[in-house]
Amino acid sequence: MTLVDRKTKKTKIGIVKSKEADIVSKEVSELMSKESCHTITFDNGKEFSRHKVMSKETGAKIYFAHPYSSWERGLNENTNGLIRQYFKKGSSFEGITAGDVKAVEERLNNRPRKCLGFLTPNEVYSGERRISPLE
Repeated sequence: MTLVDRKTKKTKIGIVKSKEADIVSKEVSELMSKESCHTITFDNGKEFSRHKVMSKETGAKIYFAHPYSSWERGLNENTNGLIRQYFKKGSSFEGITAGDVKAVEERLNNRPRKCLGFLTPNEVYSGERRISPLE
């Protein structure tokens, strides 16, 4: 499960044991428990059928991408590609621990991004500014 802030690129990653709506709903609520957001856009899987519960618990409006329109969730798809640098496609997720997932989340959120002026998502999210050695 990945949630990505559109403006700051801050990423939250969670582990879900199955695509059952109750489990996915619980994980979204858990990931967003210490965050605030206005909207969340999901794809059209059955795992998001408890979207009303998730909206109530997170305080976010829930939107859905059009079917077969992955470009409507481009940032999330790109972030999933970055995560695949650490967890290769086709590999088993059985041995992956919550600590492994947290470590990848931290690496992504502390990785400078060109689109953020080479600041990290954490710096942008928190409002920090990195001082250039030339200044």
